[in-house]
Amino acid sequence: MDRVRSWNRGGPGEVAFLRRVLIVAAVVLLLLALWQIRYALLLAFGGVVVAAMLLAAAAPLERHAGLSRTWSLALVGVLICLGLGLAGMLVGSEVTAQVGQLWSRLPEAVSAFEDRFDVDLPSMEGVQRAEQGPAGLDTSLIGTLAGHAATAGRIFLDAASALVVAVVGGFFLASNPSLYRRGVEKLLPREQHARADEALVASGRALRLWLGAQLISMTIVGTLAGLGTWMLGLPSPLALGLFAGLAGFVPLIGAVAGAVPALLLALAEGGNAFLWTGLLFLGIQQLESNMILPLVEKHMVSMPPALMLFAVVAVGLLFGLPGVILAAPITVVAFVLVKMLYVRETLGQDTEVPGEEDETEEQKKN
Repeated sequence: MDRVRSWNRGGPGEVAFLRRVLIVAAVVLLLLALWQIRYALLLAFGGVVVAAMLLAAAAPLERHAGLSRTWSLALVGVLICLGLGLAGMLVGSEVTAQVGQLWSRLPEAVSAFEDRFDVDLPSMEGVQRAEQGPAGLDTSLIGTLAGHAATAGRIFLDAASALVVAVVGGFFLASNPSLYRRGVEKLLPREQHARADEALVASGRALRLWLGAQLISMTIVGTLAGLGTWMLGLPSPLALGLFAGLAGFVPLIGAVAGAVPALLLALAEGGNAFLWTGLLFLGIQQLESNMILPLVEKHMVSMPPALMLFAVVAVGLLFGLPGVILAAPITVVAFVLVKMLYVRETLGQDTEVPGEEDETEEQKKN
């Protein structure tokens, strides 16, 4: 009876227990809410990647021209638009034509693949005969085509809108990164603010350095792939080089994906073309792995290849294709934060952190 009266009066033990239960429940609800909005968080990180690119491009203007952050970003935006417009005027029509040619020739290449390796992939006609309704109306095929068209349109619109949001958000983040960094710090105890600020600054610098290294690597790989496929006489070498360069944004997996269209087209041309194309992309991959990346990462950011590979797979399983595209920058930021906040601060072990350097307070405001 006394225990019941004590519980009704709300003793200190019971109040503390109830508080812990409410905290656990709040944490669980928060994790569930974060899982529901995980794609929005991924899009926000895409804005962070865009902001890192913009800050890296604006830094020389601030340093050498003496421009403010706002004017530097505005000039970078104008230069990017002018560059894209000039590229469109010079090679835009050629790239569009070659991409269309590549798209139209890929079905022929797939058919050559089926003939060469005696693979019988299900055709649309087979699906039509197998799934035709009792009245002879192919409702399943019509539904499938409509579904594919709707899916393709939705994917395109989602990708376009996500890109616009990421770019606009990136400009906002780049205009005043310290504002958002302080907002993140306020979620932590006051005594952890300085440590969190140091970790966020280091992760931002590491992300900018990794993006710079990746951009150099992508440019070299795309150029070599375009020149190599042109010398081999493959159709649409400009489109093949562009695709190989863009695919290189995803480490390791992108090198394989970037070679697939060229290999399919080469297979349609004949065995010798397929062999030389395979040797071409193998040579480019070896050159990138053993010469380009080590030389570039020596002055930028180096990441363990196995860690990057498994991170791409893991993030891809969580977020799908958008996660695969952003898996590498997510891994770079997570790698820096874990090293600084856990390995060094929690475990007390000395470790080298990518992107870490002694910066003045004026640099930290950037």
